[in-house]
Amino acid sequence: MPDSDRAAAQAEIDGLRAAIRHHDHCYYVLDAPEISDADYDALMRRLQALEAAWPALVTADSPTQRVGGAPSPAFGSVTHRQPMLSLDNAFEDGEVMAFDRRVRERLGLDGTIVYCAEPKLDGLAVSLLYEDGRLVRGATRGDGTTGEAVTANLRTLPSVPLRLQGTGWPQELEVRGEVYLPHAGFAAMNARLQAAGERLFANPRNAAAGSLRQLDARVTARRPLRWFAYALGAGGESADLPATHFERLAALRGWGLPVCPLNERVVGVEALLDYYRRMQARRAQLDYDIDGVVYKVDDIAAQQRLGFVSRAPRWAIAHKYPAEEARTQVVDVGFNVGRTGAVTPVAKLAPVSVGGVTVSNVSLHNFDELRRKDVRIGDTVIVRRAGDVIPEVVRVVIEQRPAYAREVVLPSHCPACGAVVVRPEGEVIARCSGQLSCPAQRREALLHFAARRAMDIDGLGEKLIDALVDGGLVHDPADLYGLPAETLAALPRMGARSAANLVAAIDRSRATTLPRFLYALGIPEVGEATARTLAQHFGDLEPLMAADEAALQAVSDVGPVVSAQIVAFFAEPHNREVIARLRAAGVHWPRVAVAAADQASGGPLQGKRFVLTGTLEGLTREAATAEIQSRGGTVSSSVSARTDYVVAGDEAGSKLEKARALNIPVLDAAAFRALLAAP
Repeated sequence: MPDSDRAAAQAEIDGLRAAIRHHDHCYYVLDAPEISDADYDALMRRLQALEAAWPALVTADSPTQRVGGAPSPAFGSVTHRQPMLSLDNAFEDGEVMAFDRRVRERLGLDGTIVYCAEPKLDGLAVSLLYEDGRLVRGATRGDGTTGEAVTANLRTLPSVPLRLQGTGWPQELEVRGEVYLPHAGFAAMNARLQAAGERLFANPRNAAAGSLRQLDARVTARRPLRWFAYALGAGGESADLPATHFERLAALRGWGLPVCPLNERVVGVEALLDYYRRMQARRAQLDYDIDGVVYKVDDIAAQQRLGFVSRAPRWAIAHKYPAEEARTQVVDVGFNVGRTGAVTPVAKLAPVSVGGVTVSNVSLHNFDELRRKDVRIGDTVIVRRAGDVIPEVVRVVIEQRPAYAREVVLPSHCPACGAVVVRPEGEVIARCSGQLSCPAQRREALLHFAARRAMDIDGLGEKLIDALVDGGLVHDPADLYGLPAETLAALPRMGARSAANLVAAIDRSRATTLPRFLYALGIPEVGEATARTLAQHFGDLEPLMAADEAALQAVSDVGPVVSAQIVAFFAEPHNREVIARLRAAGVHWPRVAVAAADQASGGPLQGKRFVLTGTLEGLTREAATAEIQSRGGTVSSSVSARTDYVVAGDEAGSKLEKARALNIPVLDAAAFRALLAAP
């Protein structure tokens, strides 16, 4: 070939090697990857293709000839007694068939091969050395020859036995395996980091690596790491060990070492591909990440005959799933309005395939999340999609940010109805204030308005509301009071009798109470207890609608967040218009005696403010509220510095976390009952 072609190939190879070394350092040493797995695989495959075409250009220090990144100098080094090699990858069924064909040809077999098939965990490879059944050393893979000594950290993992069980293990036994972080543990750990204002981990693999490579083993001990054994290293040549890989994994399990329960012994290449598809179908339900499956020739003697190439065994291959991370560009950021009025930023992406699905829109959840990740229009981002999970922006590739990148601004008005968008200070969620007339909130607003504890319109359920909205018959709650029976009777699954019953129920709801009406309006942060307190304080709707934030905060159950939501709701002209039409349709209530607010004065809980969250065993939320109010206390819907107690039952949510952050006393069901029983 011409020298110019060789020179061009050499130049591209040099560039690829430099890029791969850089990304290896970021991934293995810094735990801060700059590119997606798919982009990394593409670089490596291109380098492999060039080196295959130009074998004279292959060098001993090429990334294709080594396993991983260099060990960090922060840890002592360990030289592996047997190299910890990586695996060649297959991405297509044809590549798996070619692997099977090569195995059969090298072994001189015409029949099918018995394999051990295993999920390929996406974690950190480690080696454990046992002497006389006791753990004496633990190390990372490192560069395959030399790893990092992380013995003290590995000892903190509950799944790593410090002493083997049973009998029959070799005097010296090296076990290879994968340290990983379960999904639940990863989510909880990132939540704690976010609450502390610290940098979040990009994915469970990075979290596992970062957790294991802590200089303080006490930090590792607090991380919910797990470990699965997948092979033997030194000591595996013992004649007393089983003759197949699958049986050796069973022996490891018998000695107290955890082995993945999804491992299977399969026969022939079609069975390999079937295993791949079955694991792919289960992937989203697993509590840990897998990025493919691994096929290993089961017979140990056959493995030894097949041997190794420079960086991988000939008897095993990794069959990778479509990349779950990919790189793309943010074309724009729009805002969606949810059924409850939440205004959510959504990144509009240049379409990209992630996990086998084309992704073009990704939710950024809320404005704080958008700011934390610093997503701007024009940015290059890494998008992740694990299994069937909704895709997310993992991070921005800051070093590729263009000069024209634009910051995203929270809209001042709702993109669905034009009402003012409200985001009280300290709150994460921004909301449209046009609850009663916003098209995006229409179904939820009507369903809430008709609920039993609100206007109590019997028979007006979700399916009927869908039919009314889809048919253009109802746009806001006031439209309900003008529905003719014959129109309702023509709807699916209605009929004359059902229509007459519904009209009667709507008519009965015209006579209500002020607390019920306030609750039915769906004002954010105004639950039943707050609605009752507002009614008792203001006596009627007009003075409440005229109140400013200062006047509202004089109410015992209202703080800055609640007062801001109330003022915004009544300031929205569309909401006032719907209220006027409701009253014109005959919705009415008796005026509340303002003095009623003092009826519970003098009780043992006088002046105490409570917030209820979660489910209290043997006590409904309504009953708990009544018990507090009968003793002079008040119940608020939100936690603030003015809260005296938070009563937390099962499945308590963010209110419990906020109470802990503010050092507010938290009562469980037993402590709450004890407080109620106190004289």
